[in-house]
Amino acid sequence: FKHRVEEVKRGVLQAGGFPLEVPTLSLGENLIKPSALLYRNMLAMEVEEMIRAYPVDGVVLMGGCDKTTPAMLLGATSANMPAIFLPAGPMLRGNSRGKTLGSGSDAFKYWDDKRAGLISSDEWESIVGGIARSHGTCMTMGTASTMTAIAEALGMTLPGASSIPAVDANHQRMATQVGRRIVEMVDEDLRPAQIQSRDAFLNAITVAMAMGCSTNAIIHVIAMARRAKAEVGLADFDRISREVPVLANVRPSGTSQYLMEDFYYAGGLPALMGRLTAHLKLGALTVTGRSVGENIEGAQVYNDDVIRTLDNPVYQEGSLAVLKGNLAPDGCVIKPSAMSEKFLTHTGPAVVFDDYPSLKKMLDDEHADITEDHVIVLRNAGPKGGPGMPEWGMVPVPVKLVKQGVRDMVRISDARMSGTSYGACVLHVAPEAYIGGNLALVKTGDLVTLDVPNRSIRMNVSEQELARRRAGWKPPPPRFERGYGWMFSEHILQADQGCDMNFLQSQFGESAGEPDIF
Repeated sequence: FKHRVEEVKRGVLQAGGFPLEVPTLSLGENLIKPSALLYRNMLAMEVEEMIRAYPVDGVVLMGGCDKTTPAMLLGATSANMPAIFLPAGPMLRGNSRGKTLGSGSDAFKYWDDKRAGLISSDEWESIVGGIARSHGTCMTMGTASTMTAIAEALGMTLPGASSIPAVDANHQRMATQVGRRIVEMVDEDLRPAQIQSRDAFLNAITVAMAMGCSTNAIIHVIAMARRAKAEVGLADFDRISREVPVLANVRPSGTSQYLMEDFYYAGGLPALMGRLTAHLKLGALTVTGRSVGENIEGAQVYNDDVIRTLDNPVYQEGSLAVLKGNLAPDGCVIKPSAMSEKFLTHTGPAVVFDDYPSLKKMLDDEHADITEDHVIVLRNAGPKGGPGMPEWGMVPVPVKLVKQGVRDMVRISDARMSGTSYGACVLHVAPEAYIGGNLALVKTGDLVTLDVPNRSIRMNVSEQELARRRAGWKPPPPRFERGYGWMFSEHILQADQGCDMNFLQSQFGESAGEPDIF
């Protein structure tokens, strides 16, 4: 990615600008503990303050991994300086022993096979060695590709930029074009506030649903829209999900072997959007200075199996479904396009865990008292309880059941999961258990009913019994007592509100105006 910095600089110089590289916080998704989401807002603050602090006229935002895209856009939106986003691009397909591998999705799949003794250590090492064979972000439709696609659909990238593999020569050319375009945007005084309208965010949600997006999209898009004063909410996601089917046949949705490289060869995001024109706000402005409709005019699909038609979708509804009920009064989310159909409606007894270590002990117990009909509940893993809402929501199937051939079961948590994950995982339960949400009141043995078609999630417990349990509930001890963690815990909003800091929302500082310091 550092080479792309030089290519952006070249484009800026070609257009008559002066480029200045401003490094920011790095969020290594698979290394930061307990969760990169804990630091998304810190990066957003840094981006906003760097834009304000330096005497710059416009910014190229460079990112790609899960939290960097929304963090960059959050900061740039609040600063409202001419800005364009440059996606890092997905890596090439993985490969091991003749099989195509996809980031995350196949790691989870084959790790279950390893746990069950179905593959050898040598086979596992071959998978590990072959699953990431180039620079780039996850090449499945994980959170990285979801969020860069959303940035493009929102109008904040050049057309087609989000689909180009990181090591493709076209990615280099795009980086230089971005450098040239930002200088033009400065001359035109084209700012995020002019681009990021409610229509633009509705386009982003529409495209996300058709892409088979990550569940994490909901949190980030809600936060981004609130910063742009173009508020959208869970109701918009659920409404659009019922109207727009999944068209991108890319893992983990569907059963295909296709990955982002195949999606790019099939025409990329402009081609997908070309099939969604009936559902898009085509007049929405973009960083090109042209409308969405103008940007995608003439886009073609070159593989109808990778990018399906509306009458032959991968899944009849959109990628995500929003559920509500007495387990999640403010909502939660599930990804029906990447789960076993038999669990779309299901009732089973809860098995409840208050922390991940105790859950893991059960998962590794070959004699655990659990069946595939049970509903695993993990709580105190939300925005405040995690802290930072870790990706613990894709709870592995217990090893006892894996050895019996079970590969899916209902799991519920106030945590998140990786966009590369799959399964009947109910996530983002709001309010979270740590602050006394109803998830804190469920007990082992309670019957829990999941009804995705009717968008319902509930525990079969009377209101009187819930009131009795609430009276006896005690809050857990604080996660932080100082520093950024304390600030995060004091000001973080719940999942249904985007997990932004309350003082970073757009209504704060509206009367202050821009400081005239240069």
